[in-house]
Amino acid sequence: MNPLSWLLTKFVRFYQLVISPLTPPTCKYYPSCSAYAIEAIRVNGAIRGTGQAIWRVLRCNPWSDGGVDFPPNSDMEVPIPPDPEDLNTPEEIKAS
Repeated sequence: MNPLSWLLTKFVRFYQLVISPLTPPTCKYYPSCSAYAIEAIRVNGAIRGTGQAIWRVLRCNPWSDGGVDFPPNSDMEVPIPPDPEDLNTPEEIKAS
């Protein structure tokens, strides 16, 4: 990671740890804009990643539907919970 990317990432982490807890959660998108910014900078570099992060923040407005939105070229995934039907509890195993 180059020094500019490192600095920008630290700036976003400062926001996540100090400023964000002081405000109510209002995220319409997954991942949050700050997590999106860190991933965009990591994957696409300081300049392009910052541009993508700014564009993401501009898209977050009262008229947007939100949803799942990952940075381009990212390998992030949505954690999918297991299907309850696929979970076998010990009671079900004994009854089989």
